[in-house]
Amino acid sequence: MSVVPHSSIRLIEDSCTSCMICARECPAWCIAIDSHTEPLPGSPPGPRQRTRNVLDSFVLDWSLCLYCGICIEECPFDALEWAGSNVAAADVLGGLRHGRDQLR
Repeated sequence: MSVVPHSSIRLIEDSCTSCMICARECPAWCIAIDSHTEPLPGSPPGPRQRTRNVLDSFVLDWSLCLYCGICIEECPFDALEWAGSNVAAADVLGGLRHGRDQLR
């Protein structure tokens, strides 16, 4: 069995479907996701139009994170993974809230 280092978490935006499973399964509730829906190309308009979720924001609050990896394990689309680097310290608590740009 290989040991996975518990460092920072990387978001793979192209794989994220905004399903919210990672946020719901997180025991510390450190993940916040916002998204909106858009119609699928070629989908006929109407009440049964097919749509998809589009990620607007993904924020991980490292001051709350337990580094347990549940979000990574539960993501059915492999949109989260362990990154090689540790989370840098911050001067203010708000500096530990990383959005999509920092999580890439």
